[in-house]
Amino acid sequence: MRPDLKRQWCIGQVNGAYLQRLEAVLALYAQPYAARFPVVCFDERPCFLLGDVVEGLAPQPARLAKQHYAYRKHGACCVLAAVEPLTGRRLYQVRAQRTKRDFTQFLQQLAARYPQAEKIRLVLDNLNTHTLSSFYDCLPAAQARRLAERFEFCDTPKSGSWLNRIELDFSALARQCLQRRRPTQAQLAYQGYCWSHERQAQGVKLRWQFTVADARQTLNSQYQKVQKANKKYAKTY
Repeated sequence: MRPDLKRQWCIGQVNGAYLQRLEAVLALYAQPYAARFPVVCFDERPCFLLGDVVEGLAPQPARLAKQHYAYRKHGACCVLAAVEPLTGRRLYQVRAQRTKRDFTQFLQQLAARYPQAEKIRLVLDNLNTHTLSSFYDCLPAAQARRLAERFEFCDTPKSGSWLNRIELDFSALARQCLQRRRPTQAQLAYQGYCWSHERQAQGVKLRWQFTVADARQTLNSQYQKVQKANKKYAKTY
């Protein structure tokens, strides 16, 4: 899928480091599938737990279910998710927080799903908990080292979350699952699991068409701000 660049592209803080990360992620996406080096996208999404104040109306023939506008907040939690775009393999979890320990435990389970992989190439944002050092803060050194050796992190640039293909999954999750009210973390976890399991069973993959060449053309004005010689990549009509 080609991102809506006019809506999602951030024109602030564009520099050489930004463009390097941008192209590194796009180049990674362009590589053919390799079971020994799977490309997996990871991210986290905060969610509110909401309950009804007034019970809604159940669906009836030719009539949709209805819910009252009033709701009650029951706190918040976080969805941690990973998806392998080229195969549709997924891992979704709902946790109370998104700490270093949550991040570490999630990646332990993700690594266990790829026992034959030499390196799991993980696309993720540069949140302060998303570092290999988090493993050492949460695990004994030898165990942390073994886990760190299983991963190769590829960070998206700051304000460049649109580059993470898992955002396509989160968009579908929001429309198809998260719009309903759920007062407890357990209910959200169960329905999120059912949603992701069904999506994986259907083999839903995340298509991506935006390449390095596209970036240099479509975002040429940004490239020129960093280096005027990049004008040569601009589209010609």
